[in-house]
Amino acid sequence: MIAKIGRGKSLFGALSYNMDKVKNNTASVLAGQKIIESPDGSFTTPQISNSFQTYLAANRKTEKPIVHISLNPDPDDKVSDSDYKAIAKDYMKKMGYGEQPFVLFKHNDIERSHIHIVTVCVDEGGRKISDAFEKRRSMSACRELERDYNLKTAVDKKQNRIEPVFKPVNYKTGDTKSQMAAVIRYLPKYYQYTTLGTYNALLSLFNITAEEVKGQYNGTTRQGLVYFALNEKGEKASNPFKASLFGKSAGYNELQLHFTKSSEQIQDSPDKLTLKTTIEKAIQAATGEDDFKARLKSSGINMVLRRTADNRIYGITFIDHQSRSVWNGSQLGKNLSAGLFNDWWKNGSKPKIELQTPASQKLATNSNESIAQNKTSENQSNTSLSNAANAMSDIFGGLLPQTAGEDYEEEAFARQMKRRSRGRKR
Repeated sequence: MIAKIGRGKSLFGALSYNMDKVKNNTASVLAGQKIIESPDGSFTTPQISNSFQTYLAANRKTEKPIVHISLNPDPDDKVSDSDYKAIAKDYMKKMGYGEQPFVLFKHNDIERSHIHIVTVCVDEGGRKISDAFEKRRSMSACRELERDYNLKTAVDKKQNRIEPVFKPVNYKTGDTKSQMAAVIRYLPKYYQYTTLGTYNALLSLFNITAEEVKGQYNGTTRQGLVYFALNEKGEKASNPFKASLFGKSAGYNELQLHFTKSSEQIQDSPDKLTLKTTIEKAIQAATGEDDFKARLKSSGINMVLRRTADNRIYGITFIDHQSRSVWNGSQLGKNLSAGLFNDWWKNGSKPKIELQTPASQKLATNSNESIAQNKTSENQSNTSLSNAANAMSDIFGGLLPQTAGEDYEEEAFARQMKRRSRGRKR
């Protein structure tokens, strides 16, 4: 179990964050200690807020008296509501908040359930409850609660993370935003791409697309991005999600910086010639489109095509998972442009490729292909984008940290509270 502790000045903000989820049926109020209840046992925001006012009015000088805690069991743990109530009560006691008023929320808005606790860190006399060695005490409390309630230990989970992170989004499961975030937040850290088109080609492997939006604000043009989940046909299957929900790296300005940096890094990269040679060899050996895709896939390369309504190919992008770079065909050479492949697969005019690769480069290419073949699952009959993404998981192995089930809305809320605090100081 993992605990996250946040502190702030706004009781209303912490309550609104949780109660909005209650209204949207993605959370519920499990219990309250020293909290005013309605006759029917329900809780309202004004009642909860009033329950804390005596403590806040007595506050002497604590700058951030509001404490917002989330307790997150392992996704495989099946915790009942009664156990959640007991765990919350025991945790609060171990942390020195056993006599404090608090309200307990259960969240079900991501693939794992977890609980949030809102309380105050000043007692009835206005004195601050000590937060000395808080992180150490919290970790100790979590280990004790794992033993007491037979939960999986977060320490073992951290040491044995073997599940791949990158998976295609399944919009039918109901946790679309969390699935998208697990991909979008990490791609800029590991891949180089130079345009929105190449970025979208990479995103399409995971059933995601990004669109640029423009508008006017106080006479100034503003630009941004929104993200959508895609269905099996590549059609939009969700409402738009603002880039800010997925962190700074997903936004328009950061992506422009990433495009510029990637352009500088790949301009003279030897990976370009290696990739070009691999593609040219696949063209020579392939009998058609499906065979060509399968040969690239066995070398750790995905191909994404863009076609018109009449099936004409007008764009082609290659995603090399060995060098973790994304290239339009025309970036690699005129003989790898979209028109060449359109003539081949639509008009039956297979291109003639003459390889002019130095011996040393051939050795490097063969070595890369051998490594890729050892790491990639060779299911050559299936060429759908979603299954290509599953093959990527074999390529990645345990490269990235486990992120499945993270509450990105919670993290965004925590960042927002920090920004508010810094703004008030200024």
